[in-house]
Amino acid sequence: MNTQQAISNKLEKKIRHLTGKAVSDYNMIEEGDKILCAISGGKDSFVMLDILLHLKRVAPIKFDVIAVNLDQKQPGFPEHILPNYLEEKGIDYYIIDKDTYSVVKQKVPEGKTTCALCSRLRRGSLYGFAEKIGATKIALGHHMDDIVETLMMNMFNNAKLKAMPPKLLSDDKRNVVIRPLSYCREKDIEQLSEVKSYPIIPCNLCGSQENLQRKQIKHMLNTWDQESPGRVESVFKSTQSVSLSQLSDHDLYNFSALTIDRTAEPKEQEFGGADISSSNLIDVKNIEIIDAS
Repeated sequence: MNTQQAISNKLEKKIRHLTGKAVSDYNMIEEGDKILCAISGGKDSFVMLDILLHLKRVAPIKFDVIAVNLDQKQPGFPEHILPNYLEEKGIDYYIIDKDTYSVVKQKVPEGKTTCALCSRLRRGSLYGFAEKIGATKIALGHHMDDIVETLMMNMFNNAKLKAMPPKLLSDDKRNVVIRPLSYCREKDIEQLSEVKSYPIIPCNLCGSQENLQRKQIKHMLNTWDQESPGRVESVFKSTQSVSLSQLSDHDLYNFSALTIDRTAEPKEQEFGGADISSSNLIDVKNIEIIDAS
């Protein structure tokens, strides 16, 4: 086995394990599911598709995986690449056409971020198509870095403690979105993608905007990886361990109703009680509280 193959096997094993754990932790896939695997032509969706197809082969339950690409009619988009790849691999797929590119360019002023509108239009198209083909889950290729970046962007720019959940029920309750790569780091996905030599198709819309806020956050995360390894993982894990009483949202936690309760015997303090050396409210010599009311 050559070095490249060894790297590929190790990365694949790691990503398969983490994906399987995320799928299990959030019950992402169930018996009889039909998974619409959204494939954009980027590294994340290629890796996700491969991992889901592997799970389909080895999982103790039966489910289907259908690759779906939304052709947004971006100028110069190489329409032949994905069909050729999917046909060659024998993967069931649909290519659906929706000119969201023109809508985004028309609605978003030059120089402004297109991601929000583009994502909303793309998501709406996938939701509708999932129902049309009877898909029970929609798989998106977001990974741990995407989730942490979204958390940071919402904190810094929108004053919200909000990220991307690994599993989401749409507002109208008609679709369930899953993110099987939620436990995977982007650097591992990128490295595996390079080894696998997927036919990556660059995005000519959001990918062409150099000064996006997300790129600044991504740079921050890369710096953390170099200077404080494990910090990105810790931030992600914090989204799984939430203490509402230690935050400040009075709509989610009833701070107004907090009252003391001294009916139970007090716990013995680890280092004992406080020693009073001087007070005008206590007889220090006899340790007797003086009623100052």
